[in-house]
Amino acid sequence: MRSHYCGEIRSEHLQQEVHLFGWVNRRRDHGGVIFLDLRDYRGVVQVVFDPDTVASFALADQMRNEFVIEVVGVVRLRDDAAINPKMATGEVEVLGQQLTLLNPSRTPPFQIDEYSEAGEDVRLKYRYIDLRRPEMQDKLRVRSKVSHYIRNFLCGHDFVDIETPILTKATPEGARDYLVPSRVHPGQFYALPQSPQIFKQLLMVSGFDRYYQIARCFRDEDLRADRQPEFTQIDIEASFIDEADIMALAEEMLTGLFKEIIDVQLDPFAVMTYADAKKHYGTDRPDLRFGLKLVDIADLMAEVEFKVFGVPANDVDSRVVALRLPDGGRLSRKNIDDLTSFVGIYGAKGLAYIRVNDIEAGVAGLQSPILKFLPENVVVDLLKRLEAVDGDLIFFGADKADVVNDSMGALRNRLAADLDLYDAPWSVCWVTEFPMFEKVDSTSWTAVHHPFTQPLGTVESLLADPGNASSRAYDVVINGYEVGGGSIRIHDAQMQRAIFEVLKMSANETEAKFGFLLDALQFGAPPHGGIALGLDRLVMLMADAKAIRDVIAFPKTQTATCMLTSAPDSVPDKLVRELGIRVHKSS
Repeated sequence: MRSHYCGEIRSEHLQQEVHLFGWVNRRRDHGGVIFLDLRDYRGVVQVVFDPDTVASFALADQMRNEFVIEVVGVVRLRDDAAINPKMATGEVEVLGQQLTLLNPSRTPPFQIDEYSEAGEDVRLKYRYIDLRRPEMQDKLRVRSKVSHYIRNFLCGHDFVDIETPILTKATPEGARDYLVPSRVHPGQFYALPQSPQIFKQLLMVSGFDRYYQIARCFRDEDLRADRQPEFTQIDIEASFIDEADIMALAEEMLTGLFKEIIDVQLDPFAVMTYADAKKHYGTDRPDLRFGLKLVDIADLMAEVEFKVFGVPANDVDSRVVALRLPDGGRLSRKNIDDLTSFVGIYGAKGLAYIRVNDIEAGVAGLQSPILKFLPENVVVDLLKRLEAVDGDLIFFGADKADVVNDSMGALRNRLAADLDLYDAPWSVCWVTEFPMFEKVDSTSWTAVHHPFTQPLGTVESLLADPGNASSRAYDVVINGYEVGGGSIRIHDAQMQRAIFEVLKMSANETEAKFGFLLDALQFGAPPHGGIALGLDRLVMLMADAKAIRDVIAFPKTQTATCMLTSAPDSVPDKLVRELGIRVHKSS
């Protein structure tokens, strides 16, 4: 039926009869000649109807936006004055000879060419219309190309694509599971997988050596712009490898992917430890497209009577840092007040600062409400350490380490975005040697990555001092987004039991939840490791989208609901009773 796609019509098709299908993108009536911009999956072409084709002209006059039509016509050049260089088909048009209405349309809730005026709730409710927009279709095409490239790359490196179960067993992986009640086992539940973690380890025990899967995963957690309750990850696992092997494989894959899909040549990936990332950038997801490193100054403030600095400077759980903003003098007091409110979101009680107006004048050349609290020798040493120059603005963070890291790390990113401080469009780095555990409270620990990560050191050292245990884990970070994380896994049962012991899992709980894994580790489990890359987040960056919702065909909102289908929803009482459960509605 179709002879060409609309967006493919070019001057080489002159005088050819074409058979087109699509949606009316726009209708215009110019002095008795009707123009229909016809849109399909590949683009838009202008179709012209004149009064000589009486029936088609009369029907064209009735067409409205988003009507679905069929057109037969002949390709011709546009008049010179009518050429549109902004359109791929802008040199030509189709003289319509036959027009068939295939399906009318109600007035859309928003215009396809005026989508920016529609709120996201409306766009998500009518997602099938939102997806007609070329920019949305372009993003999903990028996603398709990324998946295709990844599959070809991994198959070319002898990885085997293996599916793992969706209905599985609840396991602790850092977030809440989505639970599915079992009708045939009343009172018992499946869990939707947060990742294929355990199954891919079992595949290594099975001798498959190299596995991959583009896997659907589910986490019942609080959402934000780059998270969804269901998401897709590129899951990779291999045996008889170490960190360098996996990191080299991922780097080769990502470098090739960016070059192939968006023609970007990534620089060699930087590598830094978790400790250095926190020290210099306040986060384990550092954006390296710009400078602005945090500088520790606790030693300079240790003897200062000003408690804002003096108290945290003498507390082992706190930090005192400075952040030098070159040419920061252009910021107004209102700008600084806005930044002070911003860091307050992260728990900071304020944002002290010093303006450097004339470095040669010493303290007299500085401007700040805190100068009167700081000894002159401390200020001089501070300026030397920061290598301050005229025009700089120096910000300070002083509080518990987590508050300082979170607030000053966020401030660093905010300044770069507001002032366009980026030196490069892309930066990629590895962050390694994560802590094995972090404290939940004074007596409890949780795994930073997951409890199947191999720690550095022995079982004895791990049990004696879990707080200082490092892991063989590694994350890949692009432009400040963690797009993947992996580790070398535990392959012996003794170490795995020790991890569960640190996490205060009883022997009975360990056996009930992970007895099958511990059994498998005792049947010749090879050393193995892997990585999981977030497909949604990766595509979001490559497609220059603002949120992963823009690269998912039918996403959920930030409250984990589907505006299109009204999911989640209640079900008939009969179905609930068949599952052997009772629903308690909150009052």
